[in-house]
Amino acid sequence: MTSAAQVVILADHSALLAIPAFAPAIVVVAVVIWVARRDRRLAADEDAEDDRTHSGSTGFADEDGPT
Repeated sequence: MTSAAQVVILADHSALLAIPAFAPAIVVVAVVIWVARRDRRLAADEDAEDDRTHSGSTGFADEDGPT
């Protein structure tokens, strides 16, 4: 009689097979974070610009406007 051959599993590739399932979710999260950071940066730039232009000074010598 011959003995049964022993099989040794060297690696389990379940993590490798899970990458295609998680990759789209990671991409979506990255895009959401990128858009949120861009919007906050643009809002901060607009606020800084508004602070410079609406600081109380109209730039005219009198309140009636330029002569």
